[in-house]
Amino acid sequence: MNDQFEFSGGLKKLSFALIGVGILGLILQFLVYDSASRIWANVLLNNVFFLGIALVGVFFIAASTLANAGWYVMVRRIPEAMMAFIPYVFPLMLITFLVGGHDLYEWTHEYLYEEGGDRYDPILAGKQGYLNTPFFLIRMVLYFALWTGLAMLIRKVSLKEDIDGGTTNFKKGGIYAALFIVVFGITSSTSSWDWTMSIDPHWYSTLWGWYNFASMFVSGLCVITLIILFLKSKGYMPQLNNEHLHDLGKFIFAFSIFWTYLWFSQFMLIWYANIPEETVYFYTRFQDYKFFFFLNLVINFFFPFLALMTRSAKRQTVAMAFVATIVLLGHWLDFYLMIFPGVGEHIVGHAAGVHVVFTPNPLDLLLTLGYAGLFMFVMFTALAKAPLVPKNHPYLEESITHQT
Repeated sequence: MNDQFEFSGGLKKLSFALIGVGILGLILQFLVYDSASRIWANVLLNNVFFLGIALVGVFFIAASTLANAGWYVMVRRIPEAMMAFIPYVFPLMLITFLVGGHDLYEWTHEYLYEEGGDRYDPILAGKQGYLNTPFFLIRMVLYFALWTGLAMLIRKVSLKEDIDGGTTNFKKGGIYAALFIVVFGITSSTSSWDWTMSIDPHWYSTLWGWYNFASMFVSGLCVITLIILFLKSKGYMPQLNNEHLHDLGKFIFAFSIFWTYLWFSQFMLIWYANIPEETVYFYTRFQDYKFFFFLNLVINFFFPFLALMTRSAKRQTVAMAFVATIVLLGHWLDFYLMIFPGVGEHIVGHAAGVHVVFTPNPLDLLLTLGYAGLFMFVMFTALAKAPLVPKNHPYLEESITHQT
């Protein structure tokens, strides 16, 4: 059994080629798009989307550890490799805000807080204690410091366990997992308020943190599934069986329903109350992005619900690969609809009479391919640095003999 992944030259070339495509896409956006806001919205979208996938790697391990799950041990090294991408997003997020902050976030403009001025905004002035540039940057640094630090500790004890054996490192991993769950429970919400909800600074939702988490969690599960299927196709991890694939399929199925529950809960209450300051969020997306608004619901709920309903579908590699790919693209669209309409409304607010609609096009996807290439390079590099199977994990035997 080959338990050491080899990051082949072909895979590296593919990663670099995708990164090149992304750079080309970014250059073309600067040449084609009239609005810098759209370009920075694209960068923000991919920062948030791929960061969410990386964070799910840590969350998946932490939640499974605290649940004393045994089945996941065979696939543990994959989410461990995914979380290596977290620190790479930090400079990208920092540049995005420092350079493109005024194009993305209405609340960054100082004239909104000049009492007595023509453009004074009393609502945003009331939120200035939280929505201000210094505190925003402090929170960003704190998020990445906590996420990266705890991810490194979880990875460190996992690798040390391979060498030392016993249960000492396993118990330490449980402590770090508990700390991460507490930290992530808070920061996953506050970071989503900062990076996506504050694009529409007059609007808020008490479900926003959960809704963002559900979307990123399903995306992360899809990426874990696709990496597993890729490794299996190359002859790695032969002991990983259909039972493990089945469990991942159940997770994607269940959390697609959970995402829909949150989507509907947020939409239904706002629609039923019909209060203008609440309905503005959905009005913009329904009026200008109607096709994508409903496509989002079809891809992220109806499709996985119907495709993964049967037991057999969750045990077929081709079916799982197809579903995971489509649902992953669906949640990219979900984040697109969170970010782009709000950025368009920001432009409208600063240019009376201008109506801006940013619908997805191929240039947007080119930049996403670039981020995918960078993610692949970082993730596969981390994956190649340790055995694919945690050799001394206490639950390894349970995972190998796992039956649903």
